[in-house]
Amino acid sequence: MLRRIDLRGRTPGTIEIRGLLPRAPVQVESALASVAPICDDVRARGALAVRDLTKRFDGVDLASLRVPAQVLAAALADLDASVRAALVEAARRARLVHEAQLRADVEIEVAPGGRVRERWVPVRRVGLYVPGGLVAYPSSVVMNVVPAQVAGVESLAVASPPQKAFGGLPHPAVLAACALLGIDEVYAVGGAQAIALFAYGSTRENGEAIEPVDVVTGPGNVYVAAAKRLVKGVVGIDSEAGPTEIGILADDSADPAYLAADLIAQAEHDELASCLLVTDSAALLELVDAELAVQVPATRHVERVRAALAGQSAYVLVDDVEAGLQVVDAWAAEHLEVVTRDAQKVADRVRNAGAIFVGTWSPVSLGDYLAGSNHVLPTGGTARFTGGLSVQAFQRMIHVIDYDRDALADVAPLIDALGGAEDLAAHVAAVRIRVPEAGSQ
Repeated sequence: MLRRIDLRGRTPGTIEIRGLLPRAPVQVESALASVAPICDDVRARGALAVRDLTKRFDGVDLASLRVPAQVLAAALADLDASVRAALVEAARRARLVHEAQLRADVEIEVAPGGRVRERWVPVRRVGLYVPGGLVAYPSSVVMNVVPAQVAGVESLAVASPPQKAFGGLPHPAVLAACALLGIDEVYAVGGAQAIALFAYGSTRENGEAIEPVDVVTGPGNVYVAAAKRLVKGVVGIDSEAGPTEIGILADDSADPAYLAADLIAQAEHDELASCLLVTDSAALLELVDAELAVQVPATRHVERVRAALAGQSAYVLVDDVEAGLQVVDAWAAEHLEVVTRDAQKVADRVRNAGAIFVGTWSPVSLGDYLAGSNHVLPTGGTARFTGGLSVQAFQRMIHVIDYDRDALADVAPLIDALGGAEDLAAHVAAVRIRVPEAGSQ
């Protein structure tokens, strides 16, 4: 069902491996031309522009962008009890993990009388985007809101696309999750216009008073990613998320039925999802293929799954697990399962992945919902240089410098030297006016 890439007997370098492995193209650059006028319009006309764009793109004519408080309360009241219990537990586990990420302020004495203190300070206001695409994502509310709350963010706003099927409101499960977590500022806005609204805000004269945010986070389609790129610098962003992906590094100890189920689970997200199974066992691939032949026809989103598996997905045969590690590090998957003998030891050697799932009993689906980890993760190979959403996305470090006169005088000759080397005489003078050279008074 998946195409095969045979790397046995070869030692390709990172560039060659990346060229051989499939991945859905993320055409952010091509989307910029479409998104730039949208962002410009929202910057100029605020909520009025967003209402026009929502009518154009979503077919929904909104009287107000903000979801009324009574609608949020009703969504929570109507939420299935089992779903509510799952969201409560997901939030509890996520809170435990994210609380452990908090950093204490540190004071370093650089020299007698000279101190530098590192303070971790939350941003004041954030905009959290929850996609509405093919399915509803109440779990994404948890994954965005919890780290922001743990970080100490004072003001949180959520945006999610309006749905015709729900009277022009976001999906009820998304609204219920917001209410459950105490978020009362929710906007029925999707796409690039939601990102622009967060970045630029809106005045009352432009239809609705909405305060701009400091940071925007959350996954979305290519237009959301393009809008994030455009507003980066006006606001902070987490990443430009693309189509979801799974990599699996397995040997012949893995259960083929489980591996097939995990490939299908990722493929059902999106026709552009990428699924990669890397193994040194040709027999395992045959068994997984046989399982897919049974499991795929029985899955609910069969056409979507077939498209993803036949598209940007592959089996990769390697000589051994060592070679497999090189392949998965070069691909840098959003999600990576390691299902081998000594899986923990193998997983500890992985350098590039958004999140690593170790062994038979840690499937990616666990991380999507209840592991306690965050499921907002880097895609498209960006796990080589960035990580998943965390408390640090909502905080920034500030250095507080506190020197006394003697400590400044002690380094003044060195500042003389460096300031002189850089021809910045005023820098030197700003120090010497405080601590003149001996004999110059």
